[in-house]
Amino acid sequence: MALAGTLEKVRNIGIMAHIDAGKTTTTERILYYTGVSHRMGEVDDGTAQMDWMVQEQERGITITSAATTCFWRDHQINIIDTPGHVDFTIEVERSLRVLDGAIAVFCGVGGVEPQSETVWRQADRYHVPRVAFVNKMDRVGADFDRAVGMMYSRLNGNPAPIQFPFVEDDELKGIVDLLAMRLMVYDEDTLGQRSEARPIPDAALDEARVRRDRLIDIVAEYDEEMLGNYVDNRSRIDEPQIRRALRRATIDLKAVPVLCGAAFRNKGVQPLIDAVVDFLPSPLDVPPIAGTEQGGKQAGRKADDREPLSALAFKIMSDPFVGQLTYVRVYSGTLRAGETVYNATKKVRERIGRLLRMHANKREEIRDLGAGDIGAVAGFRATTTGDTLSDEKHAIVFESMQFPVPVVSIAIEPKTKADQDKLAVTLQKLAIEDPSFRVKVDDETGQTIISGMGELHLEIIVDRLMREFRVNANVGRPMVAYKETVARPASAEGRYIRQTGGRGQYGHVILRVEPAGQGKGCSFDQGIAAGKIPKEFVPAVRAGVREAMENGVLAGYPVVDVRAVLVDGSSHEVDSTEIAFKIAASMAFKDACEAADPVLMEPIMQTELVTPDEFAGAVIKDFNGRRGKIERTESRAAVQVIGGAMPLAESFGYATAIRSLSQGRATYTMQFSHYAPLPRNLSDQLVTRLRGVDVAFEAKAVRT
Repeated sequence: MALAGTLEKVRNIGIMAHIDAGKTTTTERILYYTGVSHRMGEVDDGTAQMDWMVQEQERGITITSAATTCFWRDHQINIIDTPGHVDFTIEVERSLRVLDGAIAVFCGVGGVEPQSETVWRQADRYHVPRVAFVNKMDRVGADFDRAVGMMYSRLNGNPAPIQFPFVEDDELKGIVDLLAMRLMVYDEDTLGQRSEARPIPDAALDEARVRRDRLIDIVAEYDEEMLGNYVDNRSRIDEPQIRRALRRATIDLKAVPVLCGAAFRNKGVQPLIDAVVDFLPSPLDVPPIAGTEQGGKQAGRKADDREPLSALAFKIMSDPFVGQLTYVRVYSGTLRAGETVYNATKKVRERIGRLLRMHANKREEIRDLGAGDIGAVAGFRATTTGDTLSDEKHAIVFESMQFPVPVVSIAIEPKTKADQDKLAVTLQKLAIEDPSFRVKVDDETGQTIISGMGELHLEIIVDRLMREFRVNANVGRPMVAYKETVARPASAEGRYIRQTGGRGQYGHVILRVEPAGQGKGCSFDQGIAAGKIPKEFVPAVRAGVREAMENGVLAGYPVVDVRAVLVDGSSHEVDSTEIAFKIAASMAFKDACEAADPVLMEPIMQTELVTPDEFAGAVIKDFNGRRGKIERTESRAAVQVIGGAMPLAESFGYATAIRSLSQGRATYTMQFSHYAPLPRNLSDQLVTRLRGVDVAFEAKAVRT
């Protein structure tokens, strides 16, 4: 541990936001002002330290979360800069899982945008306290109060603004600090390193007093002394009281301090770092992490080097010089280089080769990682994302992470025989790195199918294959990851009877399938009267049903949201076997689904369009033509914001189309929302086409 092991002076934070809200730019300013870097990196120039991948520098977006460490006011701040694009939401998910606090960055013009909502909900799920930073206040159309209002209405948050922008002649002149009641003006000649505290101008003084009273209203209940002063005489409430109460409210997830500035113009970043130190929790301020010990007993681990070791592996990365790196957050105890630890999730021992503190893609070798620290381990072989590392004598398993379901697939094949083995090995490495990326081989066609969160996600994967791993491959067109379900209950019988010269095979199963409800997943229940099927064969029936669910009856897509119930069956004293019941169950499930009015389900994307007023008509017409449903519209400073839902199948090539309709001025964002039934006419066309492909493939195989 740095800082002589003073855990109260450690902050583990993430920076999260919608794409292009300014996360990486803000991070670069933090690194510059804290002395980690000696020149400011710029996203647009491809010089940002945290965007170190070639693909990030070319596209000007963050693709993978990057970790670094800096120091401010004698505090150690471990920072993870996360992506804003929805295709890489897994990076935000696994980062928030191990962080104690977060900075939520919002665009002053856009306010709360779609991905802002997604990352906010993720932070809610993991109970992560946060501060908000309304960025880009220098832009035309920026509205601080509107952004704060959207935090109330869209995020159900309780924003507590501790600053507001001082704008004069449509220019951001400074930032009013409501805690110290002063105006902060930043010196542009020193890139914002020097600032001056001035009295608040008369034009903004009344507004500042009203806003300060509103802040006191929000936080007064979190400090007894402050509450007494609030009731007696507000003028007796001083800055330390407000800071103390606001810190407690922030850690309890009851309030979110809101700051503002313009990171690109070097304004307002230093108070943001101060807010991280003042309001976000140290590892000592968060509750002990809960887990399950051997025997299913619930237990917790406190942030203490003297406690038994416990750590969570939250990210895997392939490093060309070190090999596989495993990012870990240590919750208790100490990790030491050269020692052996126990992977309690997989029940294997792992040896720590080297311990590293990461600065984006640069490495600093260290001897140990203490409680509350974040670092990387080289040398692990079996550990993957979400695994718990612990002391073998005091083994504990933490709750695993939730990984999103891929919605887009493409077929990929090696160009040459030499690339064939390299492709399989490389795809496996990438799948270990990224749990939202899946690889499978189609049993019918023999094709390798890769699946991801969107077109950009798969584009980056293929780009890395060719550049980083030097694998040449041919790639097919994107395909939608459809699902199948049933519309009504139905029952069917499955019999598997084979008689040979010796012992035969006998399995007889009657199953009922029924809709489980959207988002409920698949389940198997045993409704049969005891004795009809011996209990030792029931697991085989369950396995047969699970296997059949992987390939539906309409077009071979996975079956979702279906409940299967074992209602009857029979067995033979001699010939019944597990494999016979497994096959019979699979047959019964498929026949029952055929009779239960099977339905194809398609992924629906939540979409937000921002278009200049003059192109709104054409953009809306095109959106409706793609089976889109408009849910809301909003006028905003000469632009229209259109929110709605569009099927993923209609979104391919949409970027080009919307640019053509708006002379390149409209933008849009999409994120996966839910699955919905595909209209019957389109379903029939798709099934006919897919079955035609299968017939043609079989005919070609016969000719070959």
